[in-house]
Amino acid sequence: MSPWFLLLVSVTLVGGVLAALGTPALLASGSSPLLTTGVVLLVLGGWSVSLCLHEFGHAVVAYRSGDWTVREKGYLTLDIRRYTDVTLSFVLPVLFLLLGGIPLPGGAVWINHGLVRSRARRSLVSLAGPLTNLVIGVLLCLAVALVPMPVGLVVALSCLALVQVLAFVLNILPVPGLDGFGALEPYLPPGAVRLAAQVRPWAPLALFALLIGVPGVAAVFFDLGWAVFGWLGGSAELAGYGYGELMFWR
Repeated sequence: MSPWFLLLVSVTLVGGVLAALGTPALLASGSSPLLTTGVVLLVLGGWSVSLCLHEFGHAVVAYRSGDWTVREKGYLTLDIRRYTDVTLSFVLPVLFLLLGGIPLPGGAVWINHGLVRSRARRSLVSLAGPLTNLVIGVLLCLAVALVPMPVGLVVALSCLALVQVLAFVLNILPVPGLDGFGALEPYLPPGAVRLAAQVRPWAPLALFALLIGVPGVAAVFFDLGWAVFGWLGGSAELAGYGYGELMFWR
């Protein structure tokens, strides 16, 4: 584990402590600066940690499937700086989440697909990232449901669980440049792959522009995310309250 990853974990833990300490104010008046700060730190810190784990998921499956180059590139160190660059890997995802409530995919690991042993393995490499987000979301939902903890911390963890589920739903979409399309790509005809390569640089940007600029598109996306969150046993009330604290600037 890199020191940067441990720093992100530490920020998340500090946020959890502050959210827990904000419980009395939550029960008395509904909110407080302490609770809001705790939720923001826990969710943004936890989201950054999950960005590292998401990319690590891609890298470790690729490594186990034959692409030894991911180790040389430092992708197995959980160092967020290794995933393209700091702006794409950390700054933009955090800003999008804080300002727009959308868990924008972070950096990327460059896989040498020629070294991956089979088409099934290539699909699994693409799926490993979003499945990591899904597993984190499930574990958080279970923790909230089964582990006694202060209400402030429950609210913060519920919000983080929702963010993980939204990240899974977004990344699994079959859009060139996203992991969902990457899972399908090994089975597509060459013409479709060439066309996808041409639109890959701007297709995710067009999707994000629709999510931000077109209320109907955003509504469909969030409705689907909330539905999956509910199927996993998440509390819409708790996550919604935490989401409101995260978007405190509104």
